Amino acid sequence: MSVPIQPMADYIVAQTEEAAKKTASGLYIPGGAQEKPTVAKVVAVADGVKSVKVGDRIIYKSYSQTEVKVESETYLLVQEQDVLATVK
Repeated sequence: MSVPIQPMADYIVAQTEEAAKKTASGLYIPGGAQEKPTVAKVVAVADGVKSVKVGDRIIYKSYSQTEVKVESETYLLVQEQDVLATVK
């Protein structure tokens, strides 16, 4: 997949994963009650980023990212210091 955004400095470009629409017991969660996802898949990294690579799934700090919409796709710009962990 070609990403139209090239991050600079220590920024990471990621796309959020879909939030759960149903609980483990099968109950549907209304849109307003769904949690804001903080797990995303890395789609591009700047040259200065050393701790993550394209394809990693990351957990990032809530409200520390910049959301950008390009060509009908929504991307997140997250600084490397705001990445809390990778998900295996």
